[in-house]
Formats: sequence, C-alpha cells, structure tokens
Amino acid sequence: MDGPIDLHCHILPGIDDGARDIADAVEMARQAERDGIRVICATPHIRSDHDVRIAELPERLAALTGAVERAGCRTLLLGGGEVAETIAAELSGAELGAVSLGGGGRWILLEPAPGPLGDTLSGAVDALAGRGFRSVIAHPERHAGVDLRSRLARLVEAGALVQATGAALTDTASQPAMLELARAGLIHVLGSDSHSAAAGRPVALSAALQILAAVAPIAADTDWVMSIPRAIVRGSDVTPPFPASP
Repeated sequence: MDGPIDLHCHILPGIDDGARDIADAVEMARQAERDGIRVICATPHIRSDHDVRIAELPERLAALTGAVERAGCRTLLLGGGEVAETIAAELSGAELGAVSLGGGGRWILLEPAPGPLGDTLSGAVDALAGRGFRSVIAHPERHAGVDLRSRLARLVEAGALVQATGAALTDTASQPAMLELARAGLIHVLGSDSHSAAAGRPVALSAALQILAAVAPIAADTDWVMSIPRAIVRGSDVTPPFPASP
C-alpha cells in the first residue's frame, strides 16, 4: 500500500452523484495513477437523498475493480462510504462496518449537515464512538462558521480526525483559510472528493500533500501525513502527533 491514499472519492459509477459510468470511473482511476495515488477508498453518499444500498456495494466495487484491472490501471480500490451525520444512527453496526474506510471496520467518513458545524455533529461523533467507531470529519471547508476552529478542536478532542479536500489547499481563494486550519493542527488527512474525471475536482492529491507537508506542525512529522491513511484503512487507532488549537 505504498503511495498516497485517497480517502474520499465518489468513483463507484451510477450510484450517487459521482462517476457517471464505468468509463468515467476507470478514467478517474487512471487520473489517480497519474498523480501517484496508489489507493482509492470508494465512498458513495450514504444519506437519504441517494438510493445507495449498502448490501450491493461489494458487488459494485468488485465489478469496477475488474474494469480497472482490465484497463491496465494499477490503482487499488477499497470500500467505504460518506455517511451523513443525519443517518448514522439509523445504520446497524454491520452496515457501519461495511462502509467503514477501507473496510477496516473502525473509521467512518462522516459528512456534516449543510451549513456551519453544529451540536448534532458532535452528538453523531459521540454516538459512533459509543458503538466502537471513530469518525473522520469530511470537508470542513464547506462548513465555515465563526466557530469552525473551536468546533473542530472539540471534535478532535473527542477522538475525531479531520479530512480536508485536496483542491481546497491548491485553490488560491480557499488556500489561506485551509492553511490556517492546518497551522492549528486541524487537518489530518486529505481526500480528493472527486465525482468525475470529466469535470470538477480531479482525483489528485500530490500538490496538496506537498503544501500540507510544509506547514507546521505537520512539517515536523511529514511521514505522518502519509502513514495515517494507511492506519485508517487497516482499522487501527490513530493519535495525532500534534495538538489541535481552537
């Protein structure tokens, strides 16, 4: 499992608002390979406005894996899901395990409700922890509020990690706010959150990883930026080597 791992990617075709078809999904895998990404966690939306059937995910993932291999692409695909905070409590333990990142059975990519982060997200993190799961908070840059840093810091204190979107670190408009979060120890892992090879965010992390690895406090332990996603997909516990600052 050498190389970067994309922990957040809507590569499964025809299932949510991600890849349109097999051809689009295979091109996303090729895009990842060109960027140096070795592994992608396929994370379809698990929420009420998408008819994603968790029981079907292994078969869909196997079909895409076969297509990627036949195309001569070496990108490895693992399971997962982007679980909405509003639906997490409705899922059984088996369902949560099935959509855990990498299938490791431990880490849930948790999507906050639209708008600024609220108390319900903290409640979802605590509830998941009570059931034996830890949370990776998806794309905080999409949930800006006056108390974003303090809320993220409390979530990290409660055992969550924070996943930023790679494109948000390379975009000149959003980069200053992202660097502020990184300096506060409030970014731990990256994901492309790509939905298609044809438009939108690419399946690419290399430029964002280079930026993140140069920012203190992460710069003091650059290997951690690469090693933590591997621990997540294995289902291992993770403790950040730097503190979060509100």
